[in-house]
Amino acid sequence: MIVSAAALLREHGASATSIDRVLAHSGAPRGSVYYHFPGGRAQLIDEAVALAGDFVAGLIDAATQADDPVRAVDAFFALWRDRLVESGFRAGCPIVAVAVETNDDAPQLARSAAAVFARWQEALAALFVRHGLTEERGRRLGAFIVAAVEGAVIMCRAEQSTAPIEAAAAEIHDLLVQSLRQNARSEPGTRP
Repeated sequence: MIVSAAALLREHGASATSIDRVLAHSGAPRGSVYYHFPGGRAQLIDEAVALAGDFVAGLIDAATQADDPVRAVDAFFALWRDRLVESGFRAGCPIVAVAVETNDDAPQLARSAAAVFARWQEALAALFVRHGLTEERGRRLGAFIVAAVEGAVIMCRAEQSTAPIEAAAAEIHDLLVQSLRQNARSEPGTRP
């Protein structure tokens, strides 16, 4: 049910991800909702956000183990581009789906989305710090990359085109190459 909820969030948004829709998508019996999710729809969506967040965080963590931070970020953009194309531009980010909707009845959902975005940013920041950038610069770049990917995914869905994510990926690629090169030149004992 959690996987189904995450898939439905990606394609239809939070308000359209109802218990009935999750049950139809997952094939789970109605009674299992009340047993596994005593907090109802809000708990189910919150757990779907956590699952989706963990999945992407795992991909980021794997990519950040690479020796080349530029290639790692390029791969992150390529992942999202591929997901868009494979879904016919229907699937976006389930975290964004929850973050952009008003959740007056479940304010914890916005907090959960914020925590997921923070985790992704921290993983990217740690990668940049490992490659010589300051913590402040690493945090700013991590936030910028997550914002650029998420914004590009939204634009791609609206335009039914990969052009926005390709443009964002190219600009961030160039920015990272320049930033890392500049940092290497400013370190004592390195050659420009």
